[in-house]
Amino acid sequence: MAGCFASLGFGHKGFIAALLVLSATSSALWADDPVRIVALGDSLTAGYGLPQEHGFVAQLQAKLDGSRLDAVVIDAGVSGDTTAGGLSRLDWALDGGADAVIIELGANDALRGVDPASSRANLDAIIDELVGRDIEVLLVGMLAPRNLGNEYAAAFDSMYWDLARKHDILFYPFFLEGVATDPSLNQEDGIHPNKEGVAVIVNSMWDEVLILGARVYANK
Repeated sequence: MAGCFASLGFGHKGFIAALLVLSATSSALWADDPVRIVALGDSLTAGYGLPQEHGFVAQLQAKLDGSRLDAVVIDAGVSGDTTAGGLSRLDWALDGGADAVIIELGANDALRGVDPASSRANLDAIIDELVGRDIEVLLVGMLAPRNLGNEYAAAFDSMYWDLARKHDILFYPFFLEGVATDPSLNQEDGIHPNKEGVAVIVNSMWDEVLILGARVYANK
């Protein structure tokens, strides 16, 4: 079995994730009750500068459609949004219902030099609300620009790790892993990924998304 999954391109973590999904009952996997995943984020989630079909939500949905995980991804990305903005519109984002939420917020906080303590408090409040509603969470981290200084970067970067541990939630450390600073994977602004960059992000996060869906099924 492990060899079979390895031949399909799963790493060790991916193999475990796949087993979690396949261990769900077949009726849950194929029921007319897909997992509703809300992607709460900023321009990186919203697909700034890209046709809709090339953005993060669309590419993640396409990959899900080709998998055994029956899920629909709801785009709750707003360009320019901060952690404070995400908190203020959380009820709106969840209005249609959600089984799971991917949180991708904080990049604009860092670009504006927002106090990491404030950003942490906002993310903490978002996670508290989601956990209180029995909604599974995947927290996606971001890294602060290094020109803000070592002290700021350390405080900002570590808040994601700390919150993931505090709430015992799924965590993907850096949304732009493998994409940041690579001109071939970014648009001309050097900040937002292009179509190919988004594909790298979706593939890199895939194991965590599988586990997120499996956790939802396990609690149904």
